[in-house]
Amino acid sequence: MGGYPPIFLLSVKVDITVRIMIVLFITSEIFRGFFFFHAFPPVNFFPIRLRQVYNAGNRPGGMRMTTIKEYNALGEELERILMLRTMPIAVKMLKDESEIPEGAIRPKRDRGYHLAQCQVFALNRRKGDTIAMLKEDHWCWAPLMGYGIVDNPHDEFVNQHAFFPKFPEGKYTGILSGPLKTANFEPDMVLVYSNTAQLRHLVSAVKMHDRELVHSDFDPIDSCVYSVVPTIEKREYRITIPDPGEYERAMAGEDEMIFSIPAEKLSGLLEALRQTEKMGGSYRQQTPVLTPDFPRPPFYKDLFTKWGLDTE
Repeated sequence: MGGYPPIFLLSVKVDITVRIMIVLFITSEIFRGFFFFHAFPPVNFFPIRLRQVYNAGNRPGGMRMTTIKEYNALGEELERILMLRTMPIAVKMLKDESEIPEGAIRPKRDRGYHLAQCQVFALNRRKGDTIAMLKEDHWCWAPLMGYGIVDNPHDEFVNQHAFFPKFPEGKYTGILSGPLKTANFEPDMVLVYSNTAQLRHLVSAVKMHDRELVHSDFDPIDSCVYSVVPTIEKREYRITIPDPGEYERAMAGEDEMIFSIPAEKLSGLLEALRQTEKMGGSYRQQTPVLTPDFPRPPFYKDLFTKWGLDTE
């Protein structure tokens, strides 16, 4: 450097210093962004499948699939903690007949009759049957179309009424369902038939654990489609009104609603329900009592004081 003027040496030193500072700044931003992203992941940024992988990797113990026995245990706990009248249902869409587990009932082959899908769900949750429904087993048109098992017939009636969500034609060959607590297969999702008070606790658990609200579209018909297709496609919770066929042919109660749970979210949902139970606010622990001037949390009194209202 001896032959270079002092001003050049100064510019070289400044240039190197600036470059080092830029590198350090970028490195620090990368690390800061990583830790912020880990603590507050923008869950809506990723496609659904990547979100599932990310969420699975952030479970205690890292990336790990829930075993069938663990699903069985979660089914028993869900039934106990909510005092459900009927069993939660494990649901799996079938891509091939070879996926049907041993012991599953095929209605037409094994019993010589057909069933509507809502009747299958009734047998799952009331009698404990595990049932596989392929095209030849169905006795209702909506699930055949909604599950993508048949082609669009371009029928006038269908064109006027088939507003429900649908799987792509040919993606699946059938649907498998059975009681979650005894299922011998890994479910894609879980269905819970509950009363409105139990449903409130489920929605509260979603808010507590997932920090989100449950969004649904409500249609008075085609509940076998609305309760299954959106949850499997979008991996989101859903509330569905049982349709008239469920009441007339599948023993659904007038006070029942259907809650759909993506399988990978079931463990977190139960975690929130457990916490609620520990705090004394679970469905089992709430007893309706009409008491005037009932005891209130401190923040109630603080608010009423600010408003100049009675606190005692």
